[in-house]
Amino acid sequence: MVIVNGHIRNNVNRFEGFGTLYDENRPIPPQDIVGIVKKYLRRQPQTVLDVGCGTGLSTFLWVNEADSIIGFEPNDDMRNVALAKLQVLDRPSNIQFLKGLSHQLKMPTESADVVTCSQSFHWMDPHSTLQEFSRVLRHGGVFAAYDCDWPPTFDWLIEEQYKQLISLTNEKLINLTEKDEQPYRWNKSEHLQKFRESNLFRFSKEIVFHHWEKCDATRYANIAFSNGGLQTALQLGADDLHEAVNDFKKQVKESFAGEMCDVLFSYRMRLAVK
Repeated sequence: MVIVNGHIRNNVNRFEGFGTLYDENRPIPPQDIVGIVKKYLRRQPQTVLDVGCGTGLSTFLWVNEADSIIGFEPNDDMRNVALAKLQVLDRPSNIQFLKGLSHQLKMPTESADVVTCSQSFHWMDPHSTLQEFSRVLRHGGVFAAYDCDWPPTFDWLIEEQYKQLISLTNEKLINLTEKDEQPYRWNKSEHLQKFRESNLFRFSKEIVFHHWEKCDATRYANIAFSNGGLQTALQLGADDLHEAVNDFKKQVKESFAGEMCDVLFSYRMRLAVK
């Protein structure tokens, strides 16, 4: 399937209006990612591109690891949060955030050592995106797409309620939006297959790892609340979702019982070497 302009627009717009909520509650990818990618790169990276970088949660991982780090993000709201964080950090000279789409990166051919997609590759047309990533990567360069499994592991009762909330949200979205206004999400489980079918990479594999983070009830609930579909549905007037959201928050509050708890975030990284 080839992505059309409508899909691009809808996928970008899905993340409008809640950049700060997203940034304050979503997990920061573990530094293990940098170590794994550098191991497969087999050299010190000079240039790293973080595509679909959102608020920069994954971009800042590389601040001390490469000479130049560029985060590409087409959504203005998300990118502005990243730029604001950069100002607070007194603008490290090796990081910048640019507006850009995954299949149209304004980068010279063979100019990057690493390309990453954190929680974002499933919003990109795999065919044109992989062609572009292969173009900008140097020989031996690494592309890594990694995602969390949702919901985070903590308590089966709230995990089940989380899934029910997202399922209800998706039902509401179908009724609230015309077909040509709906975003398109590619299947994450097919990422590795797409890498291999492209014939653009010499090696590819899937790596699974986990990371513990401290979390309280407010943050855990806000992780669900920062879901793009839920935010879109509420913006479109799905007021009846508020009851389900409040029920979920109540269950989360009871499960955490006022404590700060360890929550397990599970990651799946699909990695390829050019």
